[in-house]
Amino acid sequence: MRNHLFYAMFSLFLFGCSDSIDGELLLVEPGTDNDFEFPYYLFIPEGTPEDRDTFVIIEPNNSGFADDDIEKHMDKAGRTASRDFYLGNYLSKELKYPLVVPVFPRSRTHWQIYTHALDRDVMQQKDNELERIDKQLISMYIDAKSRLQNKNISTRDRFLLTGFSASGTFANRFTLLHPDKVYAVAAGGLNGLLMLPVDSLDHEALEYPIGVADLDEFRDEGFQEELFQKTPQFYFMGELDENDAIPYDDAFSEHEREQIYKILGENMMPDRWDKSREFYTRANINARFKTYNEIGHEQPEVIKKDILEFFKENIYKERGAKAFLKS
Repeated sequence: MRNHLFYAMFSLFLFGCSDSIDGELLLVEPGTDNDFEFPYYLFIPEGTPEDRDTFVIIEPNNSGFADDDIEKHMDKAGRTASRDFYLGNYLSKELKYPLVVPVFPRSRTHWQIYTHALDRDVMQQKDNELERIDKQLISMYIDAKSRLQNKNISTRDRFLLTGFSASGTFANRFTLLHPDKVYAVAAGGLNGLLMLPVDSLDHEALEYPIGVADLDEFRDEGFQEELFQKTPQFYFMGELDENDAIPYDDAFSEHEREQIYKILGENMMPDRWDKSREFYTRANINARFKTYNEIGHEQPEVIKKDILEFFKENIYKERGAKAFLKS
């Protein structure tokens, strides 16, 4: 871990080089009493209400590269937290909800550990700072809730989760692991692949991150199927997206790749994407899917607006139901 002075200097550098961020950006570093090993950014948009409960939005960081220099991952996470080019910041400013962006590293030396996609390698880490980064993210969320409470901002017990590309894959996998923590999730650029809510197919076990056969290895409750089915989910791909991580060894093992090709196909768009959607439909998952015509591996305004409306719909639906019950 870097020292306090470094983090303070880095935060000042970030503010000095950014355009107006329309809010407060805090860099929170881990302390001796925290259950997380890495820093995170907390963005509080201007206009965040103090008179009612708000949701925290989480967008896992996705540097787009492997590097042993944590400062480079911090820089990208800081931009993700403060610029509305990225889904989390866009939603944060539009909804007036705080945003958490973790600073998980992605090592070049240990290139097979794809932290930013929450792959099997990182989930199996033991006795080091990468152990259970999914739980570390939950601890960051709990810490952020406390800091927000100190600013008279009350937040809900579950959060909104979003991501694109590797962080989209992280969001999808995290939701299967922890549906009790996620109020709603929206993610895209997913290699045409969703983690499947089934434990086997044709007498062949589907283990994490292909399926849920061994989810009890990662949480005592195993797969919380009913909760996952009820969780509002929105997944999207661009019709022209050619960014396919399946062939690469940092993202998938040979065994995982063989299973994906066998079950869902080698052709990402539209075959693998269509088959992934079919699995969710047959499993009665509360999921919405969209393929955007003439769009590649990107997240333009039309996609951001659709995700915004998806979150609004599900937030206001619950609030309306509560108001009805009180009347």
